[in-house]
Amino acid sequence: MEAIILAGGKAERLGDAGQGKPKALVPVAGKPLAAYQVGRLQSVGVDRVIVSCAAGQEKLFRSELAGLGVEIVAAGEPERLGRGGGIRFAAEQRVEHGDVFALNGDELIDVDLAGLLARHRETGAAATIVVAQPSSPFGVVAVADNDVVTGFSEGGRVPYWVNCGVYVLGPEALARFPERGDHESSIFPELAIEGKLRAFRHHGMWLTVNTPKDLRKAEDHVANHPEWLGK
Repeated sequence: MEAIILAGGKAERLGDAGQGKPKALVPVAGKPLAAYQVGRLQSVGVDRVIVSCAAGQEKLFRSELAGLGVEIVAAGEPERLGRGGGIRFAAEQRVEHGDVFALNGDELIDVDLAGLLARHRETGAAATIVVAQPSSPFGVVAVADNDVVTGFSEGGRVPYWVNCGVYVLGPEALARFPERGDHESSIFPELAIEGKLRAFRHHGMWLTVNTPKDLRKAEDHVANHPEWLGK
């Protein structure tokens, strides 16, 4: 099976911590961030990963992600195509037909990919998206009817589901992806109206690395979960 990793993001908000690399190649515990995604994909049978990156970075991605047990194909976008366009552009490099994983290259996430694929095939959906309830960054204030504050607590999880950016896409969904722009504001709403989009609920780790603080969290997580180094 094949997978597509979106890796066109720049590490501008990471500053010096980004080491001048594309965000998906910023090291976490000595490994490129995207290597954790590749490792998880390899563990569920993916043997070919297509990386959607900026033109001119193809050799860098092939080198940095070599030796992980899968074939790495770098699809350099001639111009910024957006996330939906990037997936469609990368999909042109596929050598197989059927379902494909697609995910972001700048995250630490422990989604049950085998379970995701099984759910997708069980339902016959055109696409299945991973959703989660992220932790709230805000503390919770308990307020009585008379506006008396009765207590404080750390923020829990938000009461709604959000898109994690991890998908299984079938042939119909891929064929309808835009050449430019974002799929979440075009093809996904269309599939939802048609009843062809399914969700897979994720309750585990999901951390997007955008800032030095996020990078420190990622480093701490891997330090506290050394089994991640084998992913």
